[in-house]
Amino acid sequence: MLINEVENIVGLSKKSIRYYEENGLIKPKRNVDNDYRIYDEEDIRKLKVIKFLRELGVPIRELQMLNDQKMTLEECMLDRIKKIEDQEENYHKVKDMCEDIVRKNSSYEEIDIDKYFQEMRILNKEGFTMQEKGQNKKKKILGAVISSLIFSLLFLFLIGIITYFQVTEEDKMPVILYAFFVFVMALPILGVVYNLIIRIKEIRKGEEDEASKY
Repeated sequence: MLINEVENIVGLSKKSIRYYEENGLIKPKRNVDNDYRIYDEEDIRKLKVIKFLRELGVPIRELQMLNDQKMTLEECMLDRIKKIEDQEENYHKVKDMCEDIVRKNSSYEEIDIDKYFQEMRILNKEGFTMQEKGQNKKKKILGAVISSLIFSLLFLFLIGIITYFQVTEEDKMPVILYAFFVFVMALPILGVVYNLIIRIKEIRKGEEDEASKY
């Protein structure tokens, strides 16, 4: 089957599927007639396993070790259990801080910030945070929309200038030539809109930029 079908079945973006392929985790065959990637049932199974393990927080490096039989699944799971237990311990520390603030009946103005700030700073250095990931997704989507809007406005401005002179000047360019210029200027805008839609889908799926995570 083709990558569009795989995307719907597994729930991964095309970008992520190709990323896993580039890292040697799957090796789809090629159609000899058109060189399209052809994914079989084994590829689908592997992608489901990859997606499941990624949801458990298994990094790409460990997925490659599993694929190359340099690590067993048991070793991988024991490592995840250890990391989860570490996270549980960190959550308990945060809970203890919150309960301590309640016990001391601290106000917003009187909170012993130096003590709690230092404790949270230590947790942050260990990679722990309580910030909502959903907020990060919203910021990424907003950034993508703003950058796409700026780029599109530039080409709309150019189209506006061409149209202004076409309407106001007596020495007009041929209609076919004018239409050609407008079409050429509109193509990048359509491309930006298409890429923006793809980008937003990738961000919402949480698979928008695999390479940057590892």
